[in-house]
Amino acid sequence: MGSFNDIVHNRKQCRGFVAKELDEDDLEKILEVALKSPRVSSETDSHFIIVDDKVQLSKLSDCNDIDSYLLKDAALAIVVIGNSLNNEFWVEDGSMAAVSMLYMAEQLGIGSYWVQVRKRGYYDGANSTEIIRGVLEIPEEYDVLCILGIGYAKEQGAVSEDCTKWENVHLNSF
Repeated sequence: MGSFNDIVHNRKQCRGFVAKELDEDDLEKILEVALKSPRVSSETDSHFIIVDDKVQLSKLSDCNDIDSYLLKDAALAIVVIGNSLNNEFWVEDGSMAAVSMLYMAEQLGIGSYWVQVRKRGYYDGANSTEIIRGVLEIPEEYDVLCILGIGYAKEQGAVSEDCTKWENVHLNSF
């Protein structure tokens, strides 16, 4: 296992998965960091739906026009949802949990892929959240932030030579 610095600098975006089941201990470690992740509010309204059924993964892989297709070959998906009625910070809390899971997967040598769901859909206007709500029977008060595809990577994107844009860092004012 590398240091956090190594994980951040060497993490690659997963571009496909091999057919191999995920070890239950590894899944538990990934979920544990989500449950222990920092959050803005004291409310714990982030929920995580684990999907390992291939039929459901196939349905989830059709939730948008852009990048959800990779989900069909993942060992599993973790759908990150939050109660938008009870927690005004559900997006921030869910995002911190999702990023924590991505880094833990990397530390364990497991590929991961973020599929953006919130404010996404099809070019014809179909809403990704409503599609997923129908597949997974998610109550109306919950909104879907993202889906993480998790599994062993078939191929990964290259590490960018230097995606660090220091010009985006400002001191004391913009």
